[in-house]
Parts: sequence; C-alpha cells; structure tokens
Amino acid sequence: MNFEIPKKVQQLGQDIRRNELKYHRKRVAVTKEFTFDAAHHLHCYEGKCKSLHGHTYKLIITISGFVDERGLVIDFTDVKRIYKEVIESRLDHRYLNEVLPKMNTTAENMIVWMWEELDRKLAEEGLDKTGLRLEELVLYETPTSYATLKREWMEENES
Repeated sequence: MNFEIPKKVQQLGQDIRRNELKYHRKRVAVTKEFTFDAAHHLHCYEGKCKSLHGHTYKLIITISGFVDERGLVIDFTDVKRIYKEVIESRLDHRYLNEVLPKMNTTAENMIVWMWEELDRKLAEEGLDKTGLRLEELVLYETPTSYATLKREWMEENES
C-alpha cells in the first residue's frame, strides 16, 4: 500500500457540492461512551454491596436517526451535552440512594431511569421529531458487570 500526502484539500463548492454531502437515506446509529463516579448501597441484599461503596460507572449511549444534509445523524458534541445535562450533572460524585427516585440503586433500575430521562430530553429538544431515538443503553457498574436496555424492550412495556 502506498501512502501519499494529499496535494490538495477538498473544497466545498469546488470539489464537492453541498447536495453531495448526504450520501444516503438510511437509519444509522451513533454511539458515545461516558464515565461518572458515584456511591450507593443495595437494600435487601446479602453481600458486599449492602455496604456503602462506589463505582466508576460507564454509560454507553446509542442514538439512531437519518442523516441530515451534512451527512450527520447527531453531532457527538450534542450527545455529550445531553449526557452532561441529564446524567452527569445529577449523578457524578453523588450518593445515588439520595439523588435517584426511590428505588434500589441496581444497574437494572438505574438504566431504566436513565433511558426515561434521556428520552424525555430528546423529546424536550424536539429531536424525536427529526427521527432521532434512543436505541440502546449499556451501563457498566464494573469493567465486567453491566446492564443493557434496548428500544424494543422499553416499547414492550408500553403496551
């Protein structure tokens, strides 16, 4: 394989037209990962997790939609902003039993709450009207233990 330095940088309007930026009309998912630190303990649980302890949680957010005229589904910076407003600002370096709604702060409960909050934010900003939707969340409690939630599972509970 030969590697070369480009002789010319592509220029919008000269080498590519604006109407060529959108290549297709398919639904595409984009995914971004985030981490936050928080403490919690579990009720009605006989094991180490009944004591107050902390985790570095990792949340993986997948949003799907149709590309806009630039070829983007959603800007990664918008996904980051939404995450920071909805999740990080409320959970990072907090005691989860105190800041979440009344629930046992299991990954299984937390991920549904996160879905509801993120979904609400997409609707608040009108992004759902453009075809954007949450497809999947994965919440890691440890590097090897996580909960997964998919769109179809959330929709099954709505009927």
